[in-house]
Amino acid sequence: MWTWQQAALWRDMAALTRRVVTQEERLRRRIWRVLLREAASLPLAEQLLTAYYCAFDRRTPIYVKALLVGAIAYFALPDELMAKYVPLVRYADDAAVLAAAIKAVSAHIKPEHRHAALGTLARLRTA
Repeated sequence: MWTWQQAALWRDMAALTRRVVTQEERLRRRIWRVLLREAASLPLAEQLLTAYYCAFDRRTPIYVKALLVGAIAYFALPDELMAKYVPLVRYADDAAVLAAAIKAVSAHIKPEHRHAALGTLARLRTA
């Protein structure tokens, strides 16, 4: 048999559930803001974004796109031999691959690619 006390507890539980859901949404937004801000401070963030904007520009030749997407994928793939065995040089191999790719296709990297990358970084850092 239900009592008024049980009904009050149920109301309290419903209010608590609503609060938790609201706080969870705020927490998720805050976590993503922090993660994106941290991603913007990666040592290779500007070069990665520049390569990204160049690779996905419709005017970029297909061989340039393939090379840049390969370099971006190399950075993004979690199974890296160097990171597993030599943690002190975590980004060294990524930097080398990305630098070689950008150097090979530097004629196709336009100022608008760099400006887009810098704009994205500025937005991420203030998020």
